[in-house]
Amino acid sequence: MTSATHSSSFPGGPDSADSADAVLLGLDPEQREVATTLRGPVCVLAGAGTGKTRAITHRIAYGVRSGQLMPASVLAVTFTNRAAGEMRGRLRTLGAGGVQARTFHSAALRQLQYFWPKAVGGEVPRLLERKIQFVAEAGARCRIRLDRNELRDVTGEIEWAKVTQTVPADYPVAALKAGREAPRDLAEIAQIYGTYEQLKRDRGMIDFEDVLLLTVGILQDRHDIAEQIRTQYQHFVVDEYQDVSPLQQRLLDLWLGERDSLCVVGDASQTIYSFTGATPDHLLNFRTRYPQATVVKLVRDYRSTPQVVHLANGLLNQAKGRAAEHRLELVSQREGGPDPVHTEYADEPAEAEGVAHRIRDLIAAGVPAGEIAVLYRINAQSEVYEQALADAGVPYQLRGAERFFERQEVQKAILALRGAARSGGNDPLLDDIVDLGSQVRAVLSSTGWSTEPPAGSGAVRDQWESVAALVRLAEDFARARPGATLADLTVELDERKAAQHAPTVQGVTLASLHAAKGLEWDSVFLVGLTDGMMPITYAKTDEQVEEERRLLYVGVTRARIHLGLSWAVSRAPGGRASRRPSRFLNGLRPGSGARAAGAGSTAERGARKRVRRGPVLCRVCGRTLTEAGELKLMRCEDCPSDMDQGLYERLREWRAAESKLQGLPAYCVFTDKTLMAIAEAAPSEAGELSMISGVGGRKLDRYGAEVLAICAGQEVGAGHPDDA
Repeated sequence: MTSATHSSSFPGGPDSADSADAVLLGLDPEQREVATTLRGPVCVLAGAGTGKTRAITHRIAYGVRSGQLMPASVLAVTFTNRAAGEMRGRLRTLGAGGVQARTFHSAALRQLQYFWPKAVGGEVPRLLERKIQFVAEAGARCRIRLDRNELRDVTGEIEWAKVTQTVPADYPVAALKAGREAPRDLAEIAQIYGTYEQLKRDRGMIDFEDVLLLTVGILQDRHDIAEQIRTQYQHFVVDEYQDVSPLQQRLLDLWLGERDSLCVVGDASQTIYSFTGATPDHLLNFRTRYPQATVVKLVRDYRSTPQVVHLANGLLNQAKGRAAEHRLELVSQREGGPDPVHTEYADEPAEAEGVAHRIRDLIAAGVPAGEIAVLYRINAQSEVYEQALADAGVPYQLRGAERFFERQEVQKAILALRGAARSGGNDPLLDDIVDLGSQVRAVLSSTGWSTEPPAGSGAVRDQWESVAALVRLAEDFARARPGATLADLTVELDERKAAQHAPTVQGVTLASLHAAKGLEWDSVFLVGLTDGMMPITYAKTDEQVEEERRLLYVGVTRARIHLGLSWAVSRAPGGRASRRPSRFLNGLRPGSGARAAGAGSTAERGARKRVRRGPVLCRVCGRTLTEAGELKLMRCEDCPSDMDQGLYERLREWRAAESKLQGLPAYCVFTDKTLMAIAEAAPSEAGELSMISGVGGRKLDRYGAEVLAICAGQEVGAGHPDDA
């Protein structure tokens, strides 16, 4: 699964692969073995970037095309809607569109809705989309006050208990035995858990875990329903098998019955969700359970350069525990690339600024912004990188938004395209417009969309990017299908919507390491790699520390070509340089083997020459500032502002004109926080302006004279076109 593909993924048409053998073309020997082994239990141990999705989708397609598998008899399950959507898209491309590819929850919900009237009677209880509100109410009823972080963590504990099939009364003992780092007293969590379950029953609702539990209950109690499902589905494929929970494995066992027509795919070295109840034991014990199983190892890495693969292998060579005993030694199939770059910074803002500048250089060198990612351990680390990228004029997107085809602006755009397709040649808007891409731009422009991005960031920019992604998709479609019409495009969009196969929205991706699983980019920056963050400070046991190592391994293997690894020795400017690089990098980063662990590579030493600033104090109350937003304003967020509101508005008007002239989002000129800082400081000369965070040397040279003129009360126009 990839964040973006370099070639078109559109089907070549119904006659593009008439024979089953055509499906096998282009597969390596191990992938071909997976594709042609259609009977009996099959276990595919697939390393990162080795083409596991390609192997299993071609396996299903080969079985369908050769007549050995009926499409409706195959159920392929995975763990995310995105992964299931991509699998459906690939199967459709290969001529096996009738195969069901779903998440565990989606497949179980469909069965639950179908069989509930027969098994229980009446309507299926309503599905609770967000359980956190019910958990908060349950806590209040128990007179236990939870702050925002505790609320999230208690919700996670309830989810863990349910997927491990632990009832409220048994939770304290089970959590203690599992070594859970609970956010509250175990008895309190058990009380909240029990009250939460009662609330759902009282209101006739179920949550996502209940979907699996209820489906398991029905299949266990009603043998006739279980047999009906087993008659429907004869063959099963499970992707990311290292992530199955005990509850999901129980459901899979009930689907299978006494049969063994099962193909599982996984990599124990990518087990990073044990905190949710996932366990690699089912994958590691597969040969014990099925002694006659065919085991195929995929180790040819088609994603990453030898330099990236060497670092990834080095990480796992230091691993311990049962998963480490089954690690796969990857072999890169790509040409050589640049060595991973290890960089030490004085503080976190300096690290973010340095990463943003490197990203800007990559984009200038021709790397698309959508092929770059910044990955961090926890979401709270994103803010300083959002700020730094905005200051550097680099567009970005945060992972975790709603599904592409469910966005209101996308639905509106598709509706407009469908209307234009129905009008055919009777739409005057499309007179004399021949090529499909121009037709799409014309139709969408009539709905208010502009070919130029809007100034500013936030929701408006996000909406523009979504529709722009549709335009790019249409252009790709036109190249893949010469002569295609608007009607053909709307059919393709409907099929993609059904498959949840969304186009890529451009912009540097900011994501947690967990959210990056299954994605890949040309260039990846792994940031904040200090002991205490990687491994995270609450990873106490050997097993927890090893999972942190696997999480870093997942991050490294997201990179195709460029890989940057960085850390800051202090949190804030002028802070005590007490942090050390992640222990996982010992012996891997240049200089950490031959010299002391604290010694650095050339790149590291160069970064350390950066001038250390003293502690930054709030200019109002004198408190030491640590947060990125406060550092920019030079005051605490809660301290009173002495900003000149009129100056701030004049600066905003100038920025709007400047960004429009350059065709850039407004935040690429200066962010709102930087304008606020300027309006508060009202600098009178370049030295004062340069001291404001967000006004680097490049922006000082470009905008300094005009900003100082505005601060002096002079009238200025936007910059000149030849400045852009």
